[in-house]
Amino acid sequence: MAELTNLEEKLGEVIGLAQAAKVATQKIIKLDEAESVKDVLERMNEEAAETENRATQLVSTLEGRKTAILEKASETKSKASDMLSTYIDEESDALDGFEFLTMAEAGEVGHWKVLQTMAKSAGEQNVLQLVEWALPIQERHFSEAQENSLKLAADEDPNEKS
Repeated sequence: MAELTNLEEKLGEVIGLAQAAKVATQKIIKLDEAESVKDVLERMNEEAAETENRATQLVSTLEGRKTAILEKASETKSKASDMLSTYIDEESDALDGFEFLTMAEAGEVGHWKVLQTMAKSAGEQNVLQLVEWALPIQERHFSEAQENSLKLAADEDPNEKS
């Protein structure tokens, strides 16, 4: 496997997080009470797929490192999927799902900002263009996850036994 730069490793991580976001949104759509937020989840899923596609297209231009970057993506997806499986179980509901998404989306925003900083330092214009497209979407995903968590929490009886 080719040795990756810090920038290339971060690029692999954002691809892996986009892949994991697709899995997470598909899983959360199936949870109880998720029908009211299904449209948001479906759009997040589509945008995660587009993010993965655009980032993978960029990686395909990097001679000799594409495979290693995509292996890093797979590793990151696996770690994120493990977290999802730990957090969301058979008893989880849509609120649990959106609480998980709030954490996951905050992590994605952080990764994209780190990638942005590294790309600026390296003068990697292609990566910066990708970040300029993806970061606002990730920030919106975080905001929507948080807003929907609060909306679903407001519908909960705080005194009900769980």
